[in-house]
Amino acid sequence: MTGVWTLVRLALRRDRIMIPVWIGAFVLMTVTSVAGTVGLYPDAASRTAASAGINDVPSLVALYGRIYDTTSLGALSMIKMDGLGTAFVAVLCLLLAVRHSRAEEEAGRLELIGAGVVGRYAALTAALLVSVGTSLVLGVVTALTLIASGLAVAGSLAFGAAWVGAGIAFAGIGVLSAQLTRGSRGANSIGMVALGAVYLLRAVGDSRGPEWLSWLSPIGLSQQIRPFAGDRWWVFLVLTGVAAVLTLGAYALHGRRDLDTGLLPERAGRPRASAFLHGPLGLAWRLHRGSVLGWAAGFLVLGAVCGSIANNIGALETTPQVKALFEAMGGQQGITNAFIAAELSIGGLIAAAYGVQATMRLHGEEASLHAESLLATGVSRVRWALSHLVVVAIGCAALLTAMGLGASLTDGRMLIGAALTQLPAALVLVGLTVAAFGFLPRLSALGWAALVAFLFIGELGPLVPLNHWVMDLSPFTHLPKLPGGAVTATPLIWLSVVAVGFAAAGLAAFRRRDLV
Repeated sequence: MTGVWTLVRLALRRDRIMIPVWIGAFVLMTVTSVAGTVGLYPDAASRTAASAGINDVPSLVALYGRIYDTTSLGALSMIKMDGLGTAFVAVLCLLLAVRHSRAEEEAGRLELIGAGVVGRYAALTAALLVSVGTSLVLGVVTALTLIASGLAVAGSLAFGAAWVGAGIAFAGIGVLSAQLTRGSRGANSIGMVALGAVYLLRAVGDSRGPEWLSWLSPIGLSQQIRPFAGDRWWVFLVLTGVAAVLTLGAYALHGRRDLDTGLLPERAGRPRASAFLHGPLGLAWRLHRGSVLGWAAGFLVLGAVCGSIANNIGALETTPQVKALFEAMGGQQGITNAFIAAELSIGGLIAAAYGVQATMRLHGEEASLHAESLLATGVSRVRWALSHLVVVAIGCAALLTAMGLGASLTDGRMLIGAALTQLPAALVLVGLTVAAFGFLPRLSALGWAALVAFLFIGELGPLVPLNHWVMDLSPFTHLPKLPGGAVTATPLIWLSVVAVGFAAAGLAAFRRRDLV
C-alpha cells in the first residue's frame, strides 16, 4: 500500500473544484426541497394527503420510492432526494472510482507512477478512498444541513447515512467494473448499466412487488433505511456489507490481471474498415454511437414513465399551492400539461448533460494524442472538431425524440415536438463547452458548472422564488412551455444563435492555440 496517501492527495488536487461543486449542488437541492415542501404543505393534514397521493400512484412510487410515514415532513420533503437524488450520488461515486483507477491506467499515468515506489494496489485503494471519502463528506454535510433546516435529528442522520451507503456501494461497483474492461468508457458503461438494473429492481419491487426485489438493489437498500420513518440503522450495516463484498471482489480481480488489460475479452475488429470511417464524421459517429444508443434507451424509458405518471397526476392536487406550483412550472391547459412540460424540461437538462459529456470528448481525444495523429493528415482542426459537434447535436436531438416518443406511447398524445423544443437550450450548453475547450482546455468543465446552476434554477426556482433576472440566466427558462402553451419561435431562434455563437468562438480559438 506504499504511496496510497500521495495518490489520494493527487486525486483530491485534481478534483478540488469538481467535488465541492457536486456536494454544494446536493446540499442546495436538499435544503431547498425542505423549504419548498413547507411552503406547499403548510399543515399536517395537507402533508398526509400528499404523501398518501404519492403512494397511491404506482408510477410515482416506481420513480421516487414509497413514503413510509405519511405524517412526516422529512419523509415528504426528501422523497425526490431519496429516489433520484440517491441515484445521482451513486453516479458521482461511480465516476470518481473509475476516474482515479481505470482512467489513470488507460491514460498511461499509472504506468509512470508504478515505476516509482508505489504498491500494486495503491491506485485502487486511493480511488476507493477518494470516492468513499466524498460520499462520507456528502452524507455528513447533508445531515447537518437538514438538521439546521428544522428536520428531526435522527431522521437527518439516517438520510445522510442512506446516501453514504449508496455511495460506497457504487464506489465498489466502480472499482469492480474497472477490472473488467481496458477502457474507462467501458467501465463507466458497465457501472451505469448496473445502476439502471438495480434502480429498475427497486422500482418494480416498490410499485408492483414482490417487495424482496427492492432488497436486491443497493438503491433499494438505501431507501429501506427509511429516514424519518423508523430510521432502520441495521439496513445500513447490510449495505456496508454489500459494498465490502464488491470491494473485495475488485481487489481479487485486480491481482489476476496485467497492467492496461481487462478481464473481459476485447471484441476483434473487422479486417477492413467500413467506408464510412474514411472521414472524420464517420469516425466521430463510431466513437459516440454506443453512448448515444445507451442514453436514447434510457430516455425512451424516462418518457414512458413520465407519460404514465401524467395520467395519474391529479391525485397529488391536494392543496391550491400544489396546483399553483404545477401551473407555474409550465403549460396552460391543466395540471397534466404542466407536469409533462416540467418533466420535459428536466429531460432537456439531462440531454444537455449528455451534450456536455460528449463534447468534452474533444479534450479527451486531444489529451490522449489521438487528435494529433488525425490532424497530421489532411484533416483541419475545425473539420475534426465540427465532426464531433455534428454528432453531439444529432445525439441530443435523438435523446429528446426518444423521450417524446416514450411519453407519447403512454400518454396517448404526440409529444415529440414538445420534447424537441428543449434542443436549443441544450445546445447552448454544448456551445459553451466548446468555447471553454477552444480557449483553455482545462476549463472544459465549465459546461458542468453551468449545467448545475441551470438545474438549480429550473428545478428549484419555482419552489423558492428567485429574481426574474436570475431565472433568465438559464436558457431553459426562455423555452415555450409545451404541451399546452403557445408555440413561439423567437426564443428558439435566439437560443440557437447563442449556441452557434459560442461554438464558433470556441472553434476560432481552437484554430489559433497550441495543442496540449
